[in-house]
Amino acid sequence: LHMGKTMREDLTVVLKYIKPLYPPEFNVFSTYAELYHNYFASQAKKNAESRLEDKDIYLLLSWVHNIYPKDMRKDHFLAAELDKVKLGSLLPSSLSKELEEKYLDSEEATIKNSLSKCLDKEIQRWKEDKEPEKLNGHFQSELLAIFVIQSIYSGQERAQDISMAVGEELSHRLSKGLLAFLKSYKDAFEEFKEKSKKHRYYKPILIANINNCWNFRDYTEKNMAEKDDNKAHILSTLGDIENSGFDVLLQQLFAQLKPSYKKFTENKWDSSNEIMNEIIKTTSKHISDFRTLKDPFYHAIIEKIHARLVKEYIVRLLKKKVSLKSPVQQQNLAQHISENAADLEAFCTSNGSQATWLNSALPKLAEIIRLQDLGAIKIEVATLATTYPDIRKKHLEAFLCIKANLSHSERKSILGYLADSTASTLPAAPLFSNINVS
Repeated sequence: LHMGKTMREDLTVVLKYIKPLYPPEFNVFSTYAELYHNYFASQAKKNAESRLEDKDIYLLLSWVHNIYPKDMRKDHFLAAELDKVKLGSLLPSSLSKELEEKYLDSEEATIKNSLSKCLDKEIQRWKEDKEPEKLNGHFQSELLAIFVIQSIYSGQERAQDISMAVGEELSHRLSKGLLAFLKSYKDAFEEFKEKSKKHRYYKPILIANINNCWNFRDYTEKNMAEKDDNKAHILSTLGDIENSGFDVLLQQLFAQLKPSYKKFTENKWDSSNEIMNEIIKTTSKHISDFRTLKDPFYHAIIEKIHARLVKEYIVRLLKKKVSLKSPVQQQNLAQHISENAADLEAFCTSNGSQATWLNSALPKLAEIIRLQDLGAIKIEVATLATTYPDIRKKHLEAFLCIKANLSHSERKSILGYLADSTASTLPAAPLFSNINVS
């Protein structure tokens, strides 16, 4: 600091008072600047080759890459003259690289160690079995995410203050570090999930950890470059944590719904409206617990519920338990399915489901049951296959068992039409491919 201040003040005196006393060809300012720079550089090199603490390495690199070239040599009074003098760097390139490596290794290790300790504290909080805090009605355990993100962000900022190149290298290392941290977090979450089911606040802690993922996800999507290989892995790991939490939260609901769905075929759909009301009532009780999820996760879990409710209904239709010869019986069943579908859609939509792609599945199946004209049935099957390209022959074959008045050749003709209409690639959000036909 003293040398930097002295060099700037003395060169200001040289430029103001001494340079005008000499002829231009003497290059007085350049001579002084080179002598000061060479002395400064020799002292910097001497320091760099001694045993330095991590903070000293950071300070020296800041001088070499940032303070000296940007503050001193760009001084408003001296800049124009100094630009004419080819002074170079304070340190040889090889020595500068060596210091940068030491700094990067140290900073990476320090942040990694800090994140590990923070995770240990978080795990300890889970074991205390206390209800997590709420923010805006959502369970949170945000200290972990805030600390981790701030640690990484601060490290990146410090590195960028040295140079853009050092900043980019540390950012790449820390993105790998964040991925490693999140994998450890995922492992710890899985262990808690399996071993702590009897905890009083088991579900609120699960929800708080799912909500945690939002901060990491938001930071990653906004701050990490698409070309960074770690970005996709980080988002995938966060997705694993979120879905793992959702699975546990939904286990009890789906287990309770199974007996209700069995009643559809047991009663041959005669009291299907009452059964659907029962399903909606059971689901509604569970949904109230999910309101403590942050909005994106609440919508995600509601869509999972929506998909499961539709899927389970289709499963019952494919059970080959109902075989109807009369067109009137088929039309009555189609009417029941249409009414159930409308109730299901209204319920899911009113609770925030945005999975509109699910809404046409049951009405289309109802229409196939209702129609009696072979050509019309084929058109409806083609439309169904276009909307849900993961439907396969085995699904349609099981479903057509309901229409017992179809001849073998008619059934074969319809199935052949599906094979021609079905896309070879599966959709991003599959429905039928999740359904096994016995």
